[in-house]
Amino acid sequence: MDTIPDLWNTDTVWLNTAQYGIPPAPAHQALTRALDGWQAATGDPAAWGRELEQARTHLAALVGAPVDDLTLGTSTSQIAGTIAASLPDGAHVLVPQGDFASIVFPWHAQADRGVTVRSVPLRYLAQAVDEHTHLVAFSLVQSATGQLAPTEDIVAAARAHGALVVADATQAAGWMPLRATGFDALLASAYKWLMAPRGLALAYLAPSLRERLRPNNAGPAAARETAAAMYATDMDLSPTARAFDTSPNWFAAVAAAASTRVLLQVGLERVREHDTALTDHFRAALGQEPAHSAITSTDLPEAFERLARAGIVTTRRDGRTRLAFHLYNTLDDAERAAKALLHP
Repeated sequence: MDTIPDLWNTDTVWLNTAQYGIPPAPAHQALTRALDGWQAATGDPAAWGRELEQARTHLAALVGAPVDDLTLGTSTSQIAGTIAASLPDGAHVLVPQGDFASIVFPWHAQADRGVTVRSVPLRYLAQAVDEHTHLVAFSLVQSATGQLAPTEDIVAAARAHGALVVADATQAAGWMPLRATGFDALLASAYKWLMAPRGLALAYLAPSLRERLRPNNAGPAAARETAAAMYATDMDLSPTARAFDTSPNWFAAVAAAASTRVLLQVGLERVREHDTALTDHFRAALGQEPAHSAITSTDLPEAFERLARAGIVTTRRDGRTRLAFHLYNTLDDAERAAKALLHP
């Protein structure tokens, strides 16, 4: 994208953001400074903590959530596990078949309390919600294929039956404009399209949902006053979603504060336009219909190997080769990938 030149410098054509994103120069520089300070014993945890709060503010803006309703954790499954542990005994959970394990396994882990998990094809998820459904969990963008979930239909069906809605935005946050407040919880790991290091995740938790949740991971970071809570006998948690924070990942947050600033400067509408245009340009070259996603996949024989020989990094997922486009990719990258597959 010509509006933010020279922010990336890769040795490959990286079409693998669905596995992990590449940091823009400001994020890499911020992380390097923090690591240098750590090594030199001059690092300031208070400064790192301020960057954590800056990251929280940026992330809240990127997912359309009030900042006081955003918690920061370590992974999607960790935050989903907190929600799962707070479900009532015997709750019925509905998920799509073939969704990513992080948004499926946490509910299964409650089986000893009678929590049951039913899976149906994604296209039938909305129709499968009924009066017995306590919670619906699904990914906004399918990890293996890039398929977009019929989110409005799913949410409407859940609301009609009084079911909670938990959405995994890991493969959406950072390229897709979102409105987190339309869900009871919206979760995302930050190391893909948000271009942060692994080990940082975020979640919008609606106030009405937080009333039901048990803060299983509570420590000083979750307290109303962190410094005063370090050796406290009694627990006084933050009245905001920070009550569900885990101990802060300083270095991931320092980088995330910078990478998310880049995304906000570009604007998510422009990011979506850029990413999906490249995906659909690649798909058109292969004779496929537009997908309007930043992720696509192909089952062409030896696609992964052909792309690798052309210097293009992708991944294999669910028997197919997956390609994922982001800000550091260009039209030339999309055409180069298509040429590698059509004219090996």
